[in-house]
Amino acid sequence: MGRSVSQTLRTSTAMVIAAITPGYLLAADAPAATPPAAPSLTDVLTASGITMTGYVATSYYHSSGYNSFHEFDVNHDTFQLDQAGLSIAYQPKEGFGALVDLIAGEDAQVLNFSENGTDGRFNARQAYVQYVSGAVTVIGGKFTTLAGEEYSNPTSNTNFSRSLLFFAEPLTHTGVRATWAVDSTLSLIAGVNNGWNTTSTSYGSKTGELAAAYTPNKQLALNLQGYFGKVPGYDAPRTFVDLVGSYNLTDALSLALSYDWGKQEQHFGPDLKWDGIAAYANYAFNTQWRVSLRAEYLDDKDGFNTGTAQKLKEGTLTFGFSPVKNFELRLEGRYDKSDQPTFLKSLGGVTTLPEFDDHQSEFALQGIYKF
Repeated sequence: MGRSVSQTLRTSTAMVIAAITPGYLLAADAPAATPPAAPSLTDVLTASGITMTGYVATSYYHSSGYNSFHEFDVNHDTFQLDQAGLSIAYQPKEGFGALVDLIAGEDAQVLNFSENGTDGRFNARQAYVQYVSGAVTVIGGKFTTLAGEEYSNPTSNTNFSRSLLFFAEPLTHTGVRATWAVDSTLSLIAGVNNGWNTTSTSYGSKTGELAAAYTPNKQLALNLQGYFGKVPGYDAPRTFVDLVGSYNLTDALSLALSYDWGKQEQHFGPDLKWDGIAAYANYAFNTQWRVSLRAEYLDDKDGFNTGTAQKLKEGTLTFGFSPVKNFELRLEGRYDKSDQPTFLKSLGGVTTLPEFDDHQSEFALQGIYKF
């Protein structure tokens, strides 16, 4: 006999259930889909065109004296936070942008004293707006100097201590600077600012800056810069010219030479003049180890920079060790010599006078981490 309608329906239902059950069980047993990872801060900043970099530099140094005529390592036998730096920038290839470069630590105190006579341990080293149109970039605000081979940012130097020439050069300027990229090898720079290390002033006269940067190839770079104009405190013209050349002899060996010449005029008295030269060599043994040598001479003919007419020399040897890409440990020895006893050796006391010597030495250990 033929199957009844009810039997047919039961059979069909069973077949449908059997067909869908494995897929249902597999779907139930499968793990939930992993939600997409949230973008990191770096991803967000990169997508928006903003860059953020920073570093921490800390050191210990021992000196036979009080490091006279040094710029940042000015204490005596001390552990210190040299700098904690953070730079945030939005710098598109066209149109408006800005950069803020902040530092904290003992080096910030030196900058503050140079700029406004205060001793705060926080400094806005750079803070400016910029506008780019084709080959021309204009910035306005506060920015670092064009002068010299070395920088106030320790990550850009090969030595821990700065040179005698650095001590005799400006640190920052506040004003307007325009850069014209003539082509891929030559840039011309012109600006007007408040003078040397002067953030704000009611003094009417300004200082002009002119510079040319020439890089004909990957090995050679030449930079010529000059500052001209009356400055607060003297109300008389100051002229400063600086020439820096660097050459990458091989991938491992780089050489640099820096020459400075300066003159401060006076209403009463002779002009105050100085000049000096510094030579640098940096050799990388491998990706972890390097050595840097600096030798220099500063003739402070009329005592403008050091307070005494004298001839100074110094030699510095620095070893760098980078166990990882973003960290470097620096070990440095330095010796300074003068033809006059001008290096402070002892502060003296209630019944004794300060002691001075014609030489001083320093041993330093510094660690720098970049992020």
